[in-house]
Amino acid sequence: LAMAATRNVMRAVRVFEFGGPEVLKLQSDVLVPVPKENQVLIKVHACGVNPVETYIRSGTYARKPALPYTPGSDVAGVIESVGEHVTAFKKGDRVFTLETLSGGYAEYAVAAANRVYPLADKLDFRQGAAIGVPYFTAYRALFQKGCAKAGESVLVHGASGGVGLAACQIARACGLKVLGTAGTEEGMNMILRNGAHHAFNHRDPNYTEKIKACTGPGGVNIIIEMLSNVNLDTDLQLLSCAGRVMVVGCRGRIEINPRDTMSRESSIVGVGLFLATEEERHECATAILDGIEAGWLKPVVGLEYPLEKVAKAHEDIICSSGARGKMVLLL
Repeated sequence: LAMAATRNVMRAVRVFEFGGPEVLKLQSDVLVPVPKENQVLIKVHACGVNPVETYIRSGTYARKPALPYTPGSDVAGVIESVGEHVTAFKKGDRVFTLETLSGGYAEYAVAAANRVYPLADKLDFRQGAAIGVPYFTAYRALFQKGCAKAGESVLVHGASGGVGLAACQIARACGLKVLGTAGTEEGMNMILRNGAHHAFNHRDPNYTEKIKACTGPGGVNIIIEMLSNVNLDTDLQLLSCAGRVMVVGCRGRIEINPRDTMSRESSIVGVGLFLATEEERHECATAILDGIEAGWLKPVVGLEYPLEKVAKAHEDIICSSGARGKMVLLL
């Protein structure tokens, strides 16, 4: 009650209509949400920005939230208060989330306690905001949907972004041969520092030939694909027998030749983190928390924006040339 009396409103980004980045409105009089049973209230220090949040905002995505809403799921911060029946967390605990109920682009966010995880002291809040969607998506794409095994090869397209770097780190730690693509020299160096054995510039007109030379006639076992509307047709020609393309990101349509799948008995598999079962989420979380503890899971933070510049962040995540780590909002 004391907190409610002193500070019951907060700054939060609100979306009242679907559209371009300009529909993101920063408001300073939004009520601080109250955690119900099995929920926690987090004082947000940083929130990750994911491409999917721009698709949802534009109204073109499969899932549409009820308007108005606050975007954002990957929050890192400190527990402010807990609802009834919450025993895993207490006020003052450092945490990160995979999703929020009230929206992460805000000074405070409510989340279900079972979607919140302790944030190790060795990671700062910016890194904490870079864990949720990228690492859970990468793990799901590689193992739950891609059935990756040690000794196989994986090509990560767009490897210098949040999900891409997560995929490189996880795949390397689990014994795969890791190939990555990026659009800049800086991006290529970054993926080599984060687990890739080989890096390729996808702006090089001959980069697919270089990948083929690297993998040999066998091809690549798994492709983690962030931009399938551009790469899928070529991907199918890079795969091994029984190879699989994991579609993590897509921004439009593409024409492919299905015969390319027949000659290799290859598969195209869509990855949707929101479809994960509780068991699958638990498996992802266990692997990720173990990776943090072991020291190989090190989130790379890229561009940082204050909450006032949220529209610019949404513009840059789609239009900027070459990602370099995970984009975050700082509060």
